[in-house]
Amino acid sequence: MLSWGNQFNICCFLDNHQYQNNPTNTECLLAVNPVKEIKVQNNYLDALTNFIQSNSGEWFFGHVSFNLKQEIYGIHSTKINQVNFAPLYFFIPEIVVELKQQKLTIYSKHNNTDTIFSDILNINFKKKDTNTNASSFLIKPKISKEEYIKCIHQLKQHIQRGDCYEINFCQEFFAKDVAINTIEVYKKLTTLSATPFACYYKLNEQYLLCASPERFVCKNGNKIISQPIKGTIKRNLKDSLQDDVLKKQLQNSSKDKTENVMIVDLVRNDLSKICTKGSVIVEELFGVYSFPQVHQMISTVSGNVQKNINFSEVLQATFPMGSMTGAPKKRVLELTEQYEKSNRGIYSGTVGYITPENNFDFNVVIRSIMYNAVNKYLSYMVGGGITINSNAEDEYQECLLKATAIKEVLT
Repeated sequence: MLSWGNQFNICCFLDNHQYQNNPTNTECLLAVNPVKEIKVQNNYLDALTNFIQSNSGEWFFGHVSFNLKQEIYGIHSTKINQVNFAPLYFFIPEIVVELKQQKLTIYSKHNNTDTIFSDILNINFKKKDTNTNASSFLIKPKISKEEYIKCIHQLKQHIQRGDCYEINFCQEFFAKDVAINTIEVYKKLTTLSATPFACYYKLNEQYLLCASPERFVCKNGNKIISQPIKGTIKRNLKDSLQDDVLKKQLQNSSKDKTENVMIVDLVRNDLSKICTKGSVIVEELFGVYSFPQVHQMISTVSGNVQKNINFSEVLQATFPMGSMTGAPKKRVLELTEQYEKSNRGIYSGTVGYITPENNFDFNVVIRSIMYNAVNKYLSYMVGGGITINSNAEDEYQECLLKATAIKEVLT
């Protein structure tokens, strides 16, 4: 499906890698070739509302980048993002391919589903034709370790003064003059780190190769859920007993629980803006789940959406997601702009889909490689939640841990 879809200029491939704790029946979705798309320079949420309402009953796929914070909170980023995804882009695809267990469904604007199925089955897998070896390019940090640690100390002073309770601070690693085979890199990344919210997202020359473990927001009927991740510890795959010890260490970590519950409270507050009174609940607090490189602490918050709430209103209430900002949201977004050295772009944004029945599912763009094939710029970012109890050295090491799979793919 992916190799077939990649021949189109615009392609969105979403794969949950059959994670059982991912409450959706769709294992894999592919959307290609826009028949309609939304391209605007401002008033993104109004334009998105009009686009969806005027095309009722269609599939919609697309992304919202972190830079939509400017429209929602009035906070403009002065830094340049060289991968250059738009703040918001959605399209109605000509073709959607949906995989559910043993059932493949093909939706097409034309009566050619048998041909599409045959073409997918008979696709010629292209061998590596572009160097993906890191020996051909140098990956550099945007800021030094010393600068990172200095920023953490400054942010803790803001917390000490009461400016905020927690802030998500991110750093960028980048390379210039890079030529990669994006399919091969994505396959390597998801082989090393198969995750429930992985995606291969191509918008002409821009690529997102994403191995995200985190859901931003999902709606099914009138029920909406968000599953913020806060709390990370490395795994020991060579020793299952030691791996269990590490898992229990995360379960019992007061620092990680403090981080997690702050964001849970923020998400509860966000959802309460769009849900019926009294319906927002925490279904699971401090759940610990295992992924290929790390154990993660995940909580699940749900509610019943008020009637006539549209997707743009959901974004207005909940975006950017609390796990990638901190609390209180507006103040930490100001501090993020002040202290981070990079424009996050699509990183810590979201990619996903809206069904013809108006259900939707969107990820959190983390553990991802961003790439622009025209200016040959490659980037990945990592971050973590900073609280008053954070240790700067530990936070730096956690960033490196989160980028383990990406670094291995590129070196």
